[in-house]
Amino acid sequence: MMLRIKRVPTIVSNFQAEEAGARSGCGRNCLKSCCIQGARLPLYAFKKENSANGGKAAAEHDKESPVEFLDSLLLGEWEERMQRGLFRYDVTACETKVIPGEYGFVAQLNEGRHLKKRPTEFRVDKVLQPFDGNKFNFTKVGQEEILFQFEASEDGDVQFYPNAPIDVDNSSPSVVAINVSPIEYGHVLLIPRIFECLPQRIDHQSFLLALNMAAEAANPYFRLGYNSLGAFATINHLHFQAYYLAVPFPIEKAPTKKVTTLQSGVKISELVNYPVRGLIFEGGNTLLDLSNNVSDACICLQENNIPYNVLIADSGKRVFLLPQCYAEKQALGEVSAELLDTQVNPAVWEISGHIVLKRKEDFEGASEENAWRLLAEVSLSEERFQEVNALIFEAISGNSALPVEDKIADAPKSVRGSTRRPTMVGGTQECVVLQ
Repeated sequence: MMLRIKRVPTIVSNFQAEEAGARSGCGRNCLKSCCIQGARLPLYAFKKENSANGGKAAAEHDKESPVEFLDSLLLGEWEERMQRGLFRYDVTACETKVIPGEYGFVAQLNEGRHLKKRPTEFRVDKVLQPFDGNKFNFTKVGQEEILFQFEASEDGDVQFYPNAPIDVDNSSPSVVAINVSPIEYGHVLLIPRIFECLPQRIDHQSFLLALNMAAEAANPYFRLGYNSLGAFATINHLHFQAYYLAVPFPIEKAPTKKVTTLQSGVKISELVNYPVRGLIFEGGNTLLDLSNNVSDACICLQENNIPYNVLIADSGKRVFLLPQCYAEKQALGEVSAELLDTQVNPAVWEISGHIVLKRKEDFEGASEENAWRLLAEVSLSEERFQEVNALIFEAISGNSALPVEDKIADAPKSVRGSTRRPTMVGGTQECVVLQ
């Protein structure tokens, strides 16, 4: 039996129009070969973190950074693009409120974000799908949407080059770009190794880059998020999202229960008394230890076709891993019409407690009870969550002895286990098909 789900993602680039796939890009200053030669963009070269607990190494504090990463560079460049009119609406004019209650869920009314949508460009029944260059991807954006290149420093010191060439021949730079349909102030996209055209799947190298970005921002109100395919990612080109919101996310305040501490020093806990079940990874002897363990868990979920979301919080010191099943419940007709009518697709930001509402009536009637009811539909059952945890811990323990070079070069093989989850099988576009 085939069960359909309507999927209509928001535009993230001004060049993500219906006809974008048919255009060569020539004449619009894109990132493809027709326009990239000789292009220059700012480059921020970060110093790698040495600790997952203590922030930047002490030696780094002795040398002043050439530019303030978050305030002057990221948010400064973002505001400059706002003044140039590159966004589809002014997100700073959207009404936002903290919902009364124990958790303080944040509601935003954004009536324009769901307009001018188009069907998703990938099948939603597979977490891992090959990159398709004929579909919209981030090499098709205009260079004016790129804020800067973001790379590890070659000499060990933080460096900033305001007008650096893009080395297309010898490397594939990672870049930070605006999201033209922002959820909040400073909403950007981190696109690892953009010219490699990687599909939306986490690997060790890209996740470490995301953690370094969070650490470089050094501000607990700047978070990064990731959505897998099947968990409301809208573009099958590897990217993380990030923005600045000066209140705690409800998920960050939720109580936790310790599960274990790994040999690397990484502590793993479970969320307690929160509507979505998930794991929290924190600490570790180095940032690389934290990154490798979270990456192993994400790769395990990908290889087992389990949709998931990730929130990177506390300047890269704490990571929430959240497997979800909302799309499956939609396909099975188990989500109420009342929730479906809100048109809210619960991705990483909604799960974390920042809920973007498209209708004024939902915003005016927002309550902690309503937020809890929506997010509870996202969560795996307790039984299924423990089954998924068993897969994750087997993957982590089975790869803990691998050298770093092997972990980056080769993703671990799929972890096989006995589960009672419906098997997801191939279907047509805009379908989730379960058998």
